[in-house]
Amino acid sequence: MTKTILITGASKGIGLCCALGLKARGYTVFASARQPADIAMLEQQGLHAITLDLLNNHSIHAAIAEVLNQTGGTLDALFNNAGFGQPGAVEDLTQESIRTQFEANVFGPLELINQIIPVMRQQGHGRIINMGSILGIVSLSYRGAYNASKYALEGLTDTLRLELHGTNIHVSLIEPGPIRSNFRNSSYTYLKNINISKSAHKPIYEAISRQFNPDKPSDWFNNNRLESFFIKPPEAVLAKLIHALESKHPKIRYYVTIPAYLLATLKRILPASLLDKILLGSSFNATSK
Repeated sequence: MTKTILITGASKGIGLCCALGLKARGYTVFASARQPADIAMLEQQGLHAITLDLLNNHSIHAAIAEVLNQTGGTLDALFNNAGFGQPGAVEDLTQESIRTQFEANVFGPLELINQIIPVMRQQGHGRIINMGSILGIVSLSYRGAYNASKYALEGLTDTLRLELHGTNIHVSLIEPGPIRSNFRNSSYTYLKNINISKSAHKPIYEAISRQFNPDKPSDWFNNNRLESFFIKPPEAVLAKLIHALESKHPKIRYYVTIPAYLLATLKRILPASLLDKILLGSSFNATSK
């Protein structure tokens, strides 16, 4: 039987890679995006393209209704991949920018989950996979809004997993470190929400801006060997997603990349003060998703 899955944020990067990879594996993939041009591109790729804006509950409900209409009222899996990262020092973040961050990374995915759980209960099975981040476990400087949103998603996912125990609805988190995509460069476009000229962190923002290069999505290391050691392609996430979808006993958490495994381990075993010193003196601040 062909399995069905809804993937959010499928217009590029991890989402597009996973959508195409699962389609090649025989899945019926409903790939969501916000922009008409992206919808057209997804359709050209042979995917079932769905318009979905996580900042708009009406759009979320309409997207779910469209998917269920096409499947006859069932859906095997949901992969909450969409989101973005608002950079900036905590003292520079506005309430509006934090609200938007949480709408996209927490409230939108949660509304999708709450809409689809009754369907999965009715059919007697389902898989819900949320895109977390190593930054939902370890916080890095100048990513306060994103850190907080991923910590919140971690907590909600862990709670949901406990509440769905025994229902045959499995809930997993994928927690990447640095993945080769446009995510980081796209995130830095949101520096426009920061009043840099009046910030005590102005030199840091200026350094970030110099580092930003839209033509080189993963231009974070001068040493290509070092880059390949730390940064993995989106296919690394696809491999974890396939296991979460197809294993009889899916994992609770799937770490992706060496930095993700390393930071998760250090978080468990080191005193917070020592971990702070390591983070402040390392290159992780320049490499994490």
